Amino acid sequence: MAQTTPSICDLNLPPALLDLIAQLIRNPSVVGAEHSFFRVLQRELEERGAKVTWYQGILVAQGSAPNSLFLSAHIDRHGLICTGPNEFQYAAFIAGSRSDLLGNSVDEFLMKKIVTRFPKQTVYAYEPWSGAYRGNGQVKYASICPKRHNLIFELEGLEHLVAGTPIAFTDKLSITDQALVGQLDNVLTAAVLVYLYELGFQGTAFFTAEEEAGKSWRYLLEWFLRFGNQTNQLVVVDTSPFPNFEIAAEQDLVLRNCDANASFNQSLTEKLQALCHKKGYSTTYKDEYTEKLNAERALTGLEPYSIGSTEMGRIIKASEGIVDGTTLQIPTSGYHTMSESAPIKSVSAFLDVLIELANIEKEDG
Repeated sequence: MAQTTPSICDLNLPPALLDLIAQLIRNPSVVGAEHSFFRVLQRELEERGAKVTWYQGILVAQGSAPNSLFLSAHIDRHGLICTGPNEFQYAAFIAGSRSDLLGNSVDEFLMKKIVTRFPKQTVYAYEPWSGAYRGNGQVKYASICPKRHNLIFELEGLEHLVAGTPIAFTDKLSITDQALVGQLDNVLTAAVLVYLYELGFQGTAFFTAEEEAGKSWRYLLEWFLRFGNQTNQLVVVDTSPFPNFEIAAEQDLVLRNCDANASFNQSLTEKLQALCHKKGYSTTYKDEYTEKLNAERALTGLEPYSIGSTEMGRIIKASEGIVDGTTLQIPTSGYHTMSESAPIKSVSAFLDVLIELANIEKEDG
């Protein structure tokens, strides 16, 4: 992937959207310490005319026709939490978040992949409510503690922190001729939902906390139980990981029939597929993609990959028919790293499909 910096005019993405992504990615939102990011989102949404209501674990933005479409994006990102004197653990896997509360414990294979991803990475601490800066440092070393079943990080320069302080990875948006690059999961699709209100979106957008710890679906379900209809259709947006950029770029967008928890709404999934086809965008169904990989792995005796556990699947399973829906995802490579890369053509397609789905009238020119 070429590393040249193209002109914004050549990207086929609105400059206002790129500015918003660049701004949001600079604001911390570590798993379990998202309050300060919610404050940033509230300002951006209200400036674009949305009515914003803040509940535990979820920020709800609504236009003048809130029931016309329900969209959801999680806003937490991976980072660290100070858990004792000069002790730092991976935030999503600390004792309070060790399970997604549906019996699926943290995968040791996942931890082994993550432990090598942040050598020499610069980090900074912040006050979780206000976002006030509390100093910066650098990752010296990371290891897996078998007794505590978590990633333990050794940091330089943040010895003064007290337990409970979140530490974010220092990040900024980079743009190549083919991709947006940074810690994109999931600030990228959250930024697109905010931008939709700038274009005139009048539906409802949910911004959820603690998805990486498997908890966000509970906040969503609580809202629907209190305010929703007897049945509710939801589209959850996110990024979707692929092994490398070339494979990620083979499709424009990613859909799903199901995840490890539940089958998704077939008619809504087919509607998204039809929209993509109408506009000439290629799609891959992630569950079918994974099943094909597993068939190949079985031939060589390798363990199968999970088809994944998503916010959408969790809420469908738990809501007993009150909430169903489907997902729309942007393919990426470098998942859960500081160089996660999303093809620009996919980001453009994602925005275009959501505009059509939301019945937003495009301005001429």
